[in-house]
Amino acid sequence: MSSRPDDQHDTRHDASHVAGSLAHRVPDLGALELLLAVARLGSLGRAARELGVSQPAASSRVRSMERHLGLALVDRSPRGSRLTDTGQLVADWARKVVEAAAAFDAGTQALKDRRDSRLRVAASMTIAEYLLPGWLIALSERRPGTAVSLHAGNSAEVARRVRSDEADLGFVEGLTVPEGLDSAVVAHDLLLVVVAPGHPWARRRQPVTAEELARTPLILREEGSGTRQVLEVALGGLTRPLIELSSTTAVKTAAVGGAGPAVVSELAVAEEVAARRLVPVRLDASLRLGRDLRAVWPTGHRPVGPARELLALTRV
Repeated sequence: MSSRPDDQHDTRHDASHVAGSLAHRVPDLGALELLLAVARLGSLGRAARELGVSQPAASSRVRSMERHLGLALVDRSPRGSRLTDTGQLVADWARKVVEAAAAFDAGTQALKDRRDSRLRVAASMTIAEYLLPGWLIALSERRPGTAVSLHAGNSAEVARRVRSDEADLGFVEGLTVPEGLDSAVVAHDLLLVVVAPGHPWARRRQPVTAEELARTPLILREEGSGTRQVLEVALGGLTRPLIELSSTTAVKTAAVGGAGPAVVSELAVAEEVAARRLVPVRLDASLRLGRDLRAVWPTGHRPVGPARELLALTRV
């Protein structure tokens, strides 16, 4: 015998109902918690007080849940409220849902606590030595329980570590944002050409031109450093370095010892310049050696937890 048209309609409706999103078919956690409180306390008013809502709001929520499910869940009387037989069954299912949600909440909170208990930072040498200490001290005052690890290297190494999830936040010195990373400018810097007081350039009156600097062997950081990248772009290329070193401190030490001209951040040589152990060389006005110092993180993944707080501290 063929099905009646209205039977076919009901079947289609039921199939659509089953296929729909759970979010549209299952009451929210707040409603389920209210139902469980009514079952436990035997009173809608007491359940409302326990959950911190007004009794009218609680009553409205129960009625809304009953309409949503198409089921009578609560019998109300002057003596109080009790669950119907159907309500008792729904409450048993609701208890499992709420317990699963509590386990979900506890698990995600544990993950968050584990994330917030550590911070991995990678920074280029200048930032690691002259800016990060102050930022990290401020962070430790706000988050005394967060353990911070710092890897100092050149800007290329920092970018690699951030991209490969070996660091939660990075700081670089180059002219451009490394590929695959988002960034925010946290400071501005100027590169200086410095020499020992006994070097001829220390007493020179005429500015050193870009062409002259480009053909002069200099004490430089290794390839991949932000300092060297800025200098190469500004000069359109460099002659072979006089000495190639892997740290700013080593570059300064060589320059102070009279080995030759060095190019370093003004942040790094402020003390040596003030004490006249190093002398800034006057450069041609057309030669611009300024740069932005940036915080970097993977594209599309804004820093969270301690990394976000450290980023905020750098921009105060």
